[in-house]
Amino acid sequence: MLRNALGKTFRFLGYTVQYGCIAHCAFEYLGGIVVCSGPSMEPTIQNSDIVFSENLSRHFYCIRKGDIVIVKSPNDPKSNICKRVIGLEGDKVCTSNPSDFLKSHSYVPKGHVWLEGDNLRNSTDSRCYGPVPYGLIRGRICFKIWPLNDFGFLRASPNGHRFLD
Repeated sequence: MLRNALGKTFRFLGYTVQYGCIAHCAFEYLGGIVVCSGPSMEPTIQNSDIVFSENLSRHFYCIRKGDIVIVKSPNDPKSNICKRVIGLEGDKVCTSNPSDFLKSHSYVPKGHVWLEGDNLRNSTDSRCYGPVPYGLIRGRICFKIWPLNDFGFLRASPNGHRFLD
């Protein structure tokens, strides 16, 4: 009887570990659901919008200008931020705020990206903390899940911004 109970317990633990590994790989390499908070990506993504973030693009270095990405915060590694890719390595970017009279420019260094929120007046982004290492990118937002009236894929516009299909 004890042998039977131990066998069932170890079998259950084995299945739990297997399914845990499968779930980890799915969330690490395929993607996951993200709840966005804060005003920095308005009007494209509102506070409390739910989006799907795919992770394959970062693994295959397929992040492009105009993509909205989830990134480990350079200021607080325990939190993630949602920003738009404005520049890739080697690109010349404007590093000043929209209200600055004199504009300053810089080049994005190798292995980095330049990130900005769509709501430039209310966003802490690369204009504050500089270029972000590519390795901090967690995923690329593909489509909105919630609210349902905004459900759909995000597509690129001619100016690099994303809109819903």
